[in-house]
Amino acid sequence: MTSKYDLVLEPDLPSVDYPLPDLPKDENLWVFGYGSLMWRPGFDHLGVEDAQLFGYHRAFCVSSVVHRGTREKPGLVLGLDRGGSCRGKAILCPSDIREPVIDYLYRREMVTSVYVPRMVRIKIAGQDEMASALTFVADPAHEQYCGKPGIEEAASIIASAHGRGGPNRDYLKSTIDHLDEFGISDGPLHRIMDLIEKGT
Repeated sequence: MTSKYDLVLEPDLPSVDYPLPDLPKDENLWVFGYGSLMWRPGFDHLGVEDAQLFGYHRAFCVSSVVHRGTREKPGLVLGLDRGGSCRGKAILCPSDIREPVIDYLYRREMVTSVYVPRMVRIKIAGQDEMASALTFVADPAHEQYCGKPGIEEAASIIASAHGRGGPNRDYLKSTIDHLDEFGISDGPLHRIMDLIEKGT
C-alpha cells in the first residue's frame, strides 16, 4: 500500500472471505455510493462524480439489528434493491491502492453479508460511455432482507428503533440532509420523515 493515500481502514472490522472482482490490471476503480459512501468514503480518491445506476433503486429493504436496531426490535437501513434506477456518486479509487480499498469496503459493507459486491454499469455525468463500478446490493436471500415496507410501516419502525449507532430516525435524517445537499431528490424518504415528525 502506498503511503501517499490515506486509508481509514478501521482495523476492528472483521475480515471478509469473499473473492475480489476480476478487474483489468492497473486500472483505476469506480465505486458507486448510494448512501454513506457518498459523503464518507473512508479512503482517498481521485475524484467524485454524479452518477446513475440502472437496474437497482435505493430502498429501506434491510433490517438493522445492530447499528440502528436490535434483534428484538429491528430498525431499517438502506440497500440497493432490484428494479428502477438510483442517483448517487461515483468515487474513483486509484489503481495502486485498489486491493486494500476493496478489502476495506468488504469489511465495512459485508459485516453480516446482507450486502454483496457487484460490478455494475453506471452512467457518469458528463461522460458519453457507461463505466464499470463496484457497488454493494442487498441480498434478497439473506434473513435481514425485508423487501420494501410501505411508507407508513417504515415510518413506524424507524420512529421507535434504536441501535448501537443511535436512533434510527437520526440515520434517516442524516441521509436526507446529505441527499438534499447533493441535489438528489428522494421523495419516499422525505415522506417517511414527514410521517415521523407528525407523530405517526
